[in-house]
Amino acid sequence: MKAIITKYLGATNTKGSRIKASDSDRNSITISYPYELSGEAVFKAAAVKLCEKMNWSTDLLGGGTKEGYVFVFKHQ
Repeated sequence: MKAIITKYLGATNTKGSRIKASDSDRNSITISYPYELSGEAVFKAAAVKLCEKMNWSTDLLGGGTKEGYVFVFKHQ
């Protein structure tokens, strides 16, 4: 089973806040912080973008950690 780990990346002098989604195979994507969303939806947006990039299902379940959120695929 593949898990997608997400985390918040704070703003720098040259970039705004971002969310990074990655898996254990080093597939990753970083998106601009979606200010129109809140809570878990912010992190799920990044996980969904990674799924779309990799042509994976976007039917995900998630849960919080100290660093962000982790998402896994719903069992079919």
